[in-house]
Amino acid sequence: MSQIMRNFVRTMYAQEEIKPYGTGGDKGQEVEQMFDGIAHSYDRLNHVLSLGIDRRWRRKTIKALLPYKPQRMLDIATGTGDFALLAAEMLKPESIVGADLSEGMMQIGRQKVEKTGLSKTISFQKEDCMNLSFADGSFDAVIAAYGVRNFADLDRGLREMLRVLRPGGHVAILELAAPKRFPMKQLFWLYSHAVMPLVGKLVSKDKRAYSYLPQTMEAVPQGKDMQAIMEKAGFHNVSFKPFTFGLSTMYLADKR
Repeated sequence: MSQIMRNFVRTMYAQEEIKPYGTGGDKGQEVEQMFDGIAHSYDRLNHVLSLGIDRRWRRKTIKALLPYKPQRMLDIATGTGDFALLAAEMLKPESIVGADLSEGMMQIGRQKVEKTGLSKTISFQKEDCMNLSFADGSFDAVIAAYGVRNFADLDRGLREMLRVLRPGGHVAILELAAPKRFPMKQLFWLYSHAVMPLVGKLVSKDKRAYSYLPQTMEAVPQGKDMQAIMEKAGFHNVSFKPFTFGLSTMYLADKR
C-alpha cells in the first residue's frame, strides 16, 4: 500500500468515530457505559466468542516481553484484569497498574486479583487513556489487549502510552482485526455480524455492545497502517505479527 493510501486510511479512521450507542455524547462516556453494562458477562463471552484462542494470543504477547524483565508495568484498558494477571504470572514484575474507564469491569478485576493473592502486585485505577494521570517515564512496559480500538482518539492515546513509558521501555499491544483474505474475510463477516450480536444479546442483554465491537475491529487500522501510526506517535522499532488468519495482531515497539 502506498504512503498516500495509508495517509488516507488514517484520515478516514480519525474522522469515523464509532460509538456504542450513537447518542451524540462523548465516545469515552459511551464506552464506559457499555463496559459497565456488560461487565458481568464479559469474560465468559470473550472466551466463548473467540473459541478460547484469545488466551493463546495473550500468552504470546506477554512472552515477547520476557527478555526485558519489566518491573513497573501499566495495563491500558485493563477491563477485568486478565492481561495484567497473565503478565504478573509470566513476568513477575514488582507492580502492575490496571487502568480503565469502567469501574464495573475493574471491580470484577479486583475480585479476581484478590482470589489469586496478587493484590500486592496488581492495583486498579480509573483513568482516561486520553489523559493519563501518571508522570512521564513512570513505567518500564505498557501493555494493552483489545482496548486500543476503543480509544476516542487513537493518536492521542498512543502518545499518552509513549509519554508514561520510560526511555528504553517497551510497549506490547494485542488487538483484534478483521481478516482481509478469502475465505476468512467472508466467514468472519458472517460470524461478527450475525453470531456475535445474537450471542451477546442472549448472554449480556446488550445486543448493541456486540454489534459495536465488530465494527471497531473492521475500522481500526491494521498491520502496516497501525505500524505507521505508532511510528508517527513516536514509538521506535515498531513491528507487528498477525495471529490465526489475521484475527488478532501483536504490535511491539520501544521508546528511545
